[in-house]
Amino acid sequence: MNVHVERNAQTLRPEMPAVFDGMKLAAVATVLYIIVRCLNLTSPSAAPKITCRNTPLNHYLLKSCSILTKEYVPPLLWGKSGHFQTALYGKMGRVYSPHPCGMRVYLPMHDGATATFDLFEPLGDHVTGDDITMVICPGIGNHSEKHYIRTFVDYSQKQGYRCAVLNHLGALPNIELTSPRMFTYGCTWEFSAMVSYIKRTFPQTWLIVVGFSLGGNIVCKFLGENQANQDKVLCCVSVCQGYCAQRAHETFLQWDQCRRIYNFFMADNMKKIILSHKKSLFGPQSGKLDFGDLRCLYMATSLTQIDDCIMRKFHGHNSLKEFYEKESCVHYIHNVNVPLLVINSSDDPLVHESLLNIPHTLAGPTVMVQLLSLIQRAFCQRLHMAL
Repeated sequence: MNVHVERNAQTLRPEMPAVFDGMKLAAVATVLYIIVRCLNLTSPSAAPKITCRNTPLNHYLLKSCSILTKEYVPPLLWGKSGHFQTALYGKMGRVYSPHPCGMRVYLPMHDGATATFDLFEPLGDHVTGDDITMVICPGIGNHSEKHYIRTFVDYSQKQGYRCAVLNHLGALPNIELTSPRMFTYGCTWEFSAMVSYIKRTFPQTWLIVVGFSLGGNIVCKFLGENQANQDKVLCCVSVCQGYCAQRAHETFLQWDQCRRIYNFFMADNMKKIILSHKKSLFGPQSGKLDFGDLRCLYMATSLTQIDDCIMRKFHGHNSLKEFYEKESCVHYIHNVNVPLLVINSSDDPLVHESLLNIPHTLAGPTVMVQLLSLIQRAFCQRLHMAL
């Protein structure tokens, strides 16, 4: 009996390592498959989709600006993943981020608030010899000290542009609020004050209006609110905005593309900004928010909840629907008559693809819509720092 058992054991022993080797290979293959799928390594390169009218201006732009039409070659391994791009550039920024030197300007507002923006002079002459100022509106909760803004300003300065960058009201950690109000999705008061200052101080300058994410919504709304706002404006560029706050926040509650997770982290970031100004915003002195609103803020897990208990009350909106309607540029952008370039990514985890139908319906003689393909999203994400 013992001899028989020993023979069976000897027969099995050589087979066991082979089984374990097969399991290891299967595990490695599974991990590699997940990595390839998550990082979109097999996604082919493609040129962006462009929607525009057949006009001489658009022909000139497409011919002279090759970046609008050529394929973007992303960084190896991680460059094709939209989620990885968002996390990497949103949290870490660039490896070598420049530090342009500028001057901070303080502007008193009619309601007691103090708007601030940073002004950066050009580092050389513009190729046309003209005086041109870029008026820039960053993404949600952002300001002139963010990596992507500093990089954009540094490059623009070297090309001969003056840059004025709005610091969203309440976004700078070292600047206290002087009234019980902070920035919202579509309030154009601070941006308008900055533009007016630039026009008064540099009457000879021409303006290029640039907005990123939430800033894209603000600049398009600003231009469409009043025809006079388009005076001295050469063109406008909007990058990665959502156009309609109501529809955007409905999609933020979905799990598709992990959008609900992004919503949670963005809400957490907004809570930190609001709570950093707790003394100015809450209590009897504020007149708009009380400690009951503060309790709701602590329990909020989405941007929609924060908008309902906090943001809509800054301007006295009676409902969330009214707030979103008044704050969205979709109701104003059709009034923009200056050349307008809107850039979005087809796989943006923050801007749902259904929202991209809005700019396509607006494409007119002066509007060009550029929809970036999958891996060109890397280019878009370097500009899209909403988190």
